[in-house]
Amino acid sequence: MTYFIGLDVSKYKHDCFVMDENRNVIRDSFPFSNDVIGFSTLLSVLKALDPKQEKRIGLEATGHYGSNLKIFLERNGYSFMEFNPLLIHRYLNGKTLRRTKTDKADARKIATYLFQLESYRPDPNSSYHLQCIKSLSRMRWSLVDERSLQLVRMTNILDRIFPEYKPFFEGRLDSATSLYLLEHYPSVSKIANMSKASYEKMSKELRHTISYARFCRLKQLARETIGNEDEILSYELGIILELFKELDDRIEDIESRILEEYGTMKCHTHTIKGISRITAASILSEVGSFFNFENPNQLLAFSGCEPSRNESGTDRRGGRMVKHGSSYLRREIMMAANNVLRYNPVLYDYYLKKRSEGKVHNVAVSHVARRLIRIIFYLEKNDTDFDISKMR
Repeated sequence: MTYFIGLDVSKYKHDCFVMDENRNVIRDSFPFSNDVIGFSTLLSVLKALDPKQEKRIGLEATGHYGSNLKIFLERNGYSFMEFNPLLIHRYLNGKTLRRTKTDKADARKIATYLFQLESYRPDPNSSYHLQCIKSLSRMRWSLVDERSLQLVRMTNILDRIFPEYKPFFEGRLDSATSLYLLEHYPSVSKIANMSKASYEKMSKELRHTISYARFCRLKQLARETIGNEDEILSYELGIILELFKELDDRIEDIESRILEEYGTMKCHTHTIKGISRITAASILSEVGSFFNFENPNQLLAFSGCEPSRNESGTDRRGGRMVKHGSSYLRREIMMAANNVLRYNPVLYDYYLKKRSEGKVHNVAVSHVARRLIRIIFYLEKNDTDFDISKMR
């Protein structure tokens, strides 16, 4: 006999429903609080079931709300499967015209969905490390976005006080030399009055910097700028620089922690040239277990990179990305696709083929991203490193 246990997760309490393989209700839906008392209640219910029989536990992916519950189940020796809520919603909508949405009903729906699955593929025991990487990776992206916002603010101020500055650095305001100059000479007049000693000091502190000729050119631009020096704007620029540097330091700290957690896991995605270990760790954490997917098409759908199709009679439409699943995973895959083009001739030729068909850059990259997902799926499922000689 097999027990099917559905857990509906929410912020302050959860609901549980238990039935057997004959769809007999063993324990009707009951709530338990999201605390030690509630978890003890759930554990007592699970232990009351026949210990000789298989127990299949399913729950929806609900972000951080279910993190402690999943760790609790693992520590007590119970496996579980996590589902995309959209899958359960669509499956059950095809079974009934009724619209019933309650936590108790949801727990039963999850158990019913779990019952109809052909195979039970529980999440791996490494889910704690995956959750750590996932949390750190998402925080990293949040800080990266915030750092980018500071660059925009920096640009807005420089456009008013020294509009020639950003073009001089070819848009790279975050280069080491640019940041050094803005930190030590935060006004146009200070840049204009820099001396040869200033250049020598900068050269000593930085590994790579601009030539002395370009240094002199920047001083000349500062003297002839059409911008207007403003004490308040220079003050704001100093604050923005401090925020940028603080965010940069925190991102570096987070990346160190991600690499530390990633080192405990076995993964092959980073063996693809152009995909860093940070990116590979983020992809792995968003996917979870590759063994939850029977084929790469399922992973494509999960990542939201799958092209849509709509056929009805003679009307045929499609091609657009469905964008379901993890937006973080899709973002990582798209960025990785852009990077691997520089190192992988086969994928680059494929990209050029799509461009020759009239596809714009982003659409062509999305086609590369789909091929990349298939490659990653093959590597992780077959426990092997990437070998470019096998591509065609």
